[in-house]
Amino acid sequence: VGHCHPDIVNAAHEQNQLLNTNSRYLHDNLVDYAERLSKTLPEKLCIFYFLNSGSEANDLALRLARQYTEHEDVIVLDHAYHGHLTSLIDISPYKFRNLEGQKEWVHVAPVPDTYRGLYREDHENSATAYANEVKNIIEHAHERGRKIAAFFAESLPSVGGQIIPPAGYFQKVAEYVHKAGGVFIADEIQVGFGRVGKHFWAFQLQGEDFIPDIVTMGKPIGNGHPLACVATTKEIAEAFAATGVEYFNTFGGNPVSCAVGLAVLDVIEKENLQAHATEVGNFLMKILKEQQIKHPIIGDVRGCGLFIGVDLIK
Repeated sequence: VGHCHPDIVNAAHEQNQLLNTNSRYLHDNLVDYAERLSKTLPEKLCIFYFLNSGSEANDLALRLARQYTEHEDVIVLDHAYHGHLTSLIDISPYKFRNLEGQKEWVHVAPVPDTYRGLYREDHENSATAYANEVKNIIEHAHERGRKIAAFFAESLPSVGGQIIPPAGYFQKVAEYVHKAGGVFIADEIQVGFGRVGKHFWAFQLQGEDFIPDIVTMGKPIGNGHPLACVATTKEIAEAFAATGVEYFNTFGGNPVSCAVGLAVLDVIEKENLQAHATEVGNFLMKILKEQQIKHPIIGDVRGCGLFIGVDLIK
């Protein structure tokens, strides 16, 4: 919502003057914020865990998935990056290929890239073809006695090349993953909060019939303030609580962070930033496509709202 936005600065300052404490102590801001966030999401995503960073959110999502499914293995997209914790380096091909390599519980699916990928724009049904790659991975894992806990993907792969997956891809993947007893985790850390313009969440680009089991948020959620969140279903949260080991995060969801989070939502709404992302994004796409006609080095221009990629070729 912009550097040093006065509404955000003021919300943090006001709450700081009143009270900031760790989250052992109850405070209305936490509940008010969860309630506001829930209005932006499908109804079944109604349980919220607050944390300090996107990496913490993705790590918790992994724990939730494993506890709920009682499985270990994770399917990720090639070139993905999900955070800097050890658990997330393990599921980030972008990182682990330069470090210790791929763990046996990690399976890498091809990026659903219709420009450079296995199945391109001229393919009769690229969504199904890419989803079938995931289906094959699941079948091969089962042959080896492995069990899938989660398919873990950014709703729009960012580090992997600003990719817009073909419509219907996530629905088919979710079907295969659910059949295997796993859950679908949508990482919205870079692409959520209205960035794509026409929707508040990037996973909604796939259609109303697609709802992830877990959604993770970070980066824009606090406009520079350390704040992150995991949203999930009652069933998954209950399975997590059933261990008797409560989830606790000292500063996750503290009163100041929640005041900032509420102010961010206010500004997005008040300043019509979703519509703004659509308008400016469309303008940028238009002028980039004009450049593409002039310059053969621009192979592809793709994007949605203010999530845009320019693919340069030789």
